[in-house]
Amino acid sequence: MAQSTASGKSSQGTWSPFFRSRGSLVAMVAVATLASSVISGCGFGRADPGDAARSLADGIEAGDVSGVPMLSGGKAAQKDFSRIIDGLGDEHPAVTVGDVIEDGDKATAVLSTSWKFDQTVWAYKTRAHLTHDGDRWEVDWTPALVAPKLGQDERLSLRSTSASRADILGAADAPLVTEREVVRVGIDKTKTKPDQTDGSAESLARLLDINVANYQKRVKAAGPQAFVEALVLRAGPSYPIDDAQITAIPGAVKIRDELPLAPTREFAQPLLGTVGEATAEIIKDSRGKIRAGDMVGLSGLQKRYDDQLRGLPRLEVTAISSKAGAKQRILFTSESRAGKALRTTIDPTLQRAADDILTSVKPASAIVAIRPSTGDVLALASGPGGKGYATASLGRYAPGSSFKVVTALTFLRSGLTQKSIVPCTKSLTVDGRQFENYDAYPASRLGNIPLRSAIANSCNTAMIAKRALAPQPKLADAAAALGLGQDFDLGLPAFLGSVPTKASGTAHAASMIGQGRIEASPLSMATVAASIAHGQRVTPKLLPDYPSKPMPNVSAKLTNGEAEQLSAMIRAVVTEGSGGFLADIPGGPVSAKTGTAEYGTDNPPRTHAWMIATQGDLAVAVFVEDGASGSGTAGPLLESFLRSIQ
Repeated sequence: MAQSTASGKSSQGTWSPFFRSRGSLVAMVAVATLASSVISGCGFGRADPGDAARSLADGIEAGDVSGVPMLSGGKAAQKDFSRIIDGLGDEHPAVTVGDVIEDGDKATAVLSTSWKFDQTVWAYKTRAHLTHDGDRWEVDWTPALVAPKLGQDERLSLRSTSASRADILGAADAPLVTEREVVRVGIDKTKTKPDQTDGSAESLARLLDINVANYQKRVKAAGPQAFVEALVLRAGPSYPIDDAQITAIPGAVKIRDELPLAPTREFAQPLLGTVGEATAEIIKDSRGKIRAGDMVGLSGLQKRYDDQLRGLPRLEVTAISSKAGAKQRILFTSESRAGKALRTTIDPTLQRAADDILTSVKPASAIVAIRPSTGDVLALASGPGGKGYATASLGRYAPGSSFKVVTALTFLRSGLTQKSIVPCTKSLTVDGRQFENYDAYPASRLGNIPLRSAIANSCNTAMIAKRALAPQPKLADAAAALGLGQDFDLGLPAFLGSVPTKASGTAHAASMIGQGRIEASPLSMATVAASIAHGQRVTPKLLPDYPSKPMPNVSAKLTNGEAEQLSAMIRAVVTEGSGGFLADIPGGPVSAKTGTAEYGTDNPPRTHAWMIATQGDLAVAVFVEDGASGSGTAGPLLESFLRSIQ
């Protein structure tokens, strides 16, 4: 091998800048290592203790400290950390590193920690002690890093106490939903022998008419000290169970309590909604605001305005020792804040009357009442046939002949008056489709008759024969002028109807009599009636404190003259048409319009039954999903309602 020289040339005299002998290379490495040792020994280039402190802060935030450099090992620290914070649920704190003071191989870092529980913050500072072991800084793990002065045997626990839930109020601030006495019935396992519990659960389930197997399973799974609730019943005259029947079952007990309830089980139930224990889904979606055992709104207004009604719970964080007999230490408490009442315009008398009338109606049904002068919704009742669905505000149904008031307004705007003559024939064919009047249409009202009479007797063919005077865009405009087909935020989910601006041929002909693609809810048809009574479009109002926007402007507003003629035509329904049974109702003249709408594919088709009415400063819409006719099915319900509120 060629030997290097001092000049860096080989023995052959060739320059090689990359060539080094093994001896010189070893010498250079030794010098570099010595220099590095000297620098390290002097403290230059040593790791920053702040980095280890920040790693600890990040680990506490994430709930995982296993990767943090620890004196005693990250896995042991993680196990201890998990034990400490398990009682706080899924909460995670925010942790920042403050001052870091280094003193030789020791350092101290200040951690600022804050936990956010709903709208409450628990904030504090702790100190982390670190040691340099020659290569890196390591944290001295202790429970006091998680919370101040936390002992080795202690863990954290979070408990919430619900605030006082606010009432839902009606007109004049009358309480609709308020705390009412209930009885919780169940099995107290401390009051029965182990071999009796299964039989007791079966007997109580049969007495209360609940699922036997499910209740037996719940009782069996509960601990030996548990009270296993079977059913919550209203206290008072309607309480359905004899106390003797309960005491005869070993371990069966009843516990008195209070819950936010409406006056009766049926009272505005789909509107107001219910309150109950938070479900797993609600707890998950709340992102820490709601915990197991919290009472929350489960449906209706109770659910939509739960934050307002529920208020802010009282929170308490405690340190719990594993030592026998040790007392809990309270580390943090927050004050509760009572919920804020939700005001509505519901009149308890009218709402109760509507609910009572619909109790025995088997199909989906609704009664809606509005005060025309203010737009206040006084009753929004959905019958039990809808199985909890808010038929009154969300139903989407063809309005049938009740829509003819819209058709009549379109005719008025095209130059007709209530006295104008229109042809009412037995049938009429449009593009091959035959339209007829309802089966019981009076023969004496056929022929050339005044528009007033065509509306009073609900002549389909007269409306369709004059369809050229009511093109579809004009029909939609007239509907909007009466509040139908508007996009409006009422403060709760609501459908105010849909009237297409385009339709031709048979579709346009069907629109003239409220069928085809026209849809309405009972709320929207009550709004139509209210607008006629008020003489201008009415915006329905249910929540007086809700910052709602007015309905969109329309190109042609309802005028007093138009409203007067419409009022005269629907008054004629009572004086000379199919609504004669309403003529003797006390409390002033009643005006009305019936509606029957075919739907579905059955032969003969099934029909919706409608009736809208006005009396003084009251507008009402009645709907039954399946009925014989407007006057025959919805009419008697309307009559009962108007008579019951006098």
